[in-house]
Amino acid sequence: MAEHRKSIREVSPIDVYLRLPRTNCGDCGETNCMAFATRLVNREVLPEACPPILQPESVQAYAALSLLLAPPVRAVTIGTGDRAIVAGGKYVLQRHEFTYSHPAPIVLDVADTLPEKEREDRVKAISSFSYQYIGRDLTLDAIAVRAASGDPDTFRRAVHQVASLTDRPLILCTLDPKVMAAGLEEAGTRRPLLYGATEGNWKAMADLAITHRCPLVAIAPGDIALLRSLVQTLRSCGIEDLVLDPGSFTDDGLAATVQAFTDIRRAAFEGSDGLLGYPLLGVPMAVWLGEEMAPELVQWKEACLAALLLTRYADMLVMHSLEGWTLLPQLIWRFNLYTDPRRPVSVEAGLRPVGNPDRSSPIIITTNYALTFFTVESDLKGGHADCHLLVVDTGGISVESAVAGRYLTAATIAGAVKSSEVERAVDHRYLVLPGLAARLSGETEEATGWRVLVGPKDSSGLPGFLSTKWPPVAPP
Repeated sequence: MAEHRKSIREVSPIDVYLRLPRTNCGDCGETNCMAFATRLVNREVLPEACPPILQPESVQAYAALSLLLAPPVRAVTIGTGDRAIVAGGKYVLQRHEFTYSHPAPIVLDVADTLPEKEREDRVKAISSFSYQYIGRDLTLDAIAVRAASGDPDTFRRAVHQVASLTDRPLILCTLDPKVMAAGLEEAGTRRPLLYGATEGNWKAMADLAITHRCPLVAIAPGDIALLRSLVQTLRSCGIEDLVLDPGSFTDDGLAATVQAFTDIRRAAFEGSDGLLGYPLLGVPMAVWLGEEMAPELVQWKEACLAALLLTRYADMLVMHSLEGWTLLPQLIWRFNLYTDPRRPVSVEAGLRPVGNPDRSSPIIITTNYALTFFTVESDLKGGHADCHLLVVDTGGISVESAVAGRYLTAATIAGAVKSSEVERAVDHRYLVLPGLAARLSGETEEATGWRVLVGPKDSSGLPGFLSTKWPPVAPP
């Protein structure tokens, strides 16, 4: 039978409050248990932040609370220590309903048939891949070691080499239990994800997963009923940390792939089907197994499939292409998909130096919306401008929207000027206001006592603006 569990939208603070000790002791840092319950519902804290509920006499209450707050899609941890990654743990079907948790790990493969030097270079390239996007470092998360040789000794050597070169979590990929056992001899203590268990090898793979306490992938390409049956069988063996691979087909099978991912995720949420409430594994690198074509075309197809699977509920991706133009769209799309829609991406407000400003350098006003801030900063640095960037707290909203919504006002600018003590950093009394906030110039002069220069509407024009308009002709 399907397991029923309340969705995140159905859980109220009262539901949580009734399962708490209700001592109002304040040990959690909140004023009372109701305030703590509200933060639990919003997933801002964990139940473990309540010391009384961890006491022996509260075992049943803790279990009931954990069940109530458990996501319909189980969270599965791969790896150990600081580098461990989490797949799944979703509370909602659609991102706008709440937020998506645990950004989908992006995994790159390494074949055991590669020459040792090429394998080393590929592992180092995967581990060092990084791209800075609006102040965040976007990186790759794990490495999948593929037993392309089918030979236990070859696979063992490859796993040993990869494990010695990186601290990133591993996925061991083979359908042969003997080959998998050889790989586990080298990496079993690192809690790798085992790929995987099929209708034909599930017993041996389950034994390996249990022995080494590793999560396991259940594989049933194109057959959801078989996948569900396989999960039930593996769970009866005592395995709960499972990842589901329903198959990633391309070309004529693409529509069926998207439909399968969608059907499985809907079954977990709308049908309360606990047997399908596990992370979904997408394998965009499957495009490399299709018909032979130009590498650039295959890479393009892989990038398209990866983006599509991320959109349609994949909780983890295994890719092959290391080219930046195939990976960056996935990393940026993942970043945006997993941002909390309730909280705009923002930076800390305050005074920031750009270049090497001195006491005669201009003061540029901007908002704390991350994309706005890093765009302005980048344009100023690109133009070799030395200035003070005064970041006003607008709740993470861009300039034009903040002006329209009254988040960027003369009063908030005056507050930022005062709290940042910018007058101590410069000898002049001029502020450069964004062109999109030009209508605030008069009010800002009255509120701050500073003179205002209206800059360009687009920050790309700031270097040219400063070269002709700074320093101001008239003294402050």
